[in-house]
Amino acid sequence: MTERSEVQNTISAKTAIITGGAGGLGLALEAALRKRGWFTVLVDLPGPALAALETLPDRMTCACDLTDSAAMQVLCDEIRSQRASIDMVIYNAGITWIGDFADLGDAAHRKVFDINYFAAVQMAQALQQDLRQSRGVHLAISSVAGFSPLLRRTAYAASKHALEGAFKSLRSEEKPYGVRCVIAAPSFVATNIGNPETGTDGVARPGSATDGVDYMTPQSAAEVILTGVERGRDFIPVGRIARLSALVNRLSPRLFARLMERNIGRD
Repeated sequence: MTERSEVQNTISAKTAIITGGAGGLGLALEAALRKRGWFTVLVDLPGPALAALETLPDRMTCACDLTDSAAMQVLCDEIRSQRASIDMVIYNAGITWIGDFADLGDAAHRKVFDINYFAAVQMAQALQQDLRQSRGVHLAISSVAGFSPLLRRTAYAASKHALEGAFKSLRSEEKPYGVRCVIAAPSFVATNIGNPETGTDGVARPGSATDGVDYMTPQSAAEVILTGVERGRDFIPVGRIARLSALVNRLSPRLFARLMERNIGRD
């Protein structure tokens, strides 16, 4: 293959944007997509984790605080100017807050929503026309906490419930344009175990809690998610715990709550 044809293939490859792209699940999704021939755009906060990813081909790295609406719009314009199409957007950026509701401050509560919910839906709106043109996919990374209660994670669960509600509703609007809205709901993915980098407001990195059950590797979770997308699924419970949780919570929410309380949240 000539150098010119290699460049042409890179330009014409399908493009996936991944927010939270420098984290464990974001990187696993990116690696799995590149194996499938996709060009990837990794979006994350500026810092050494993102800077270390700049050397590999078939990818862009973009530093952006997605809670800054103006900066996010500039980012979308930049990606649009460099790619022939935008075919999938994976809304993976997220944070958590673990603690008693009585201790949840207003600033932390709003910060969780700003990142987990508002950043995702605002980016979806900014890229809505691009995905309509490509008949692409909105892929929202939710959680078991997006469809069920989760002890000591009130803000996190509320933000993921909101995320699911938005993309489930958007699904009906986008269907006539050939655009899919997919929700993936992992249980516990071991991305930052024991390394929460908890701020003074209690906000922590996702995947860092030590009270989870049946952790999955990011690579396993990524394969389940992308296989579900390829099979045309709208909702993808990721992992054994997620599948059981979805079933039990649907059949008996009270039983699910008892089981969850027995197994989660012990320090």
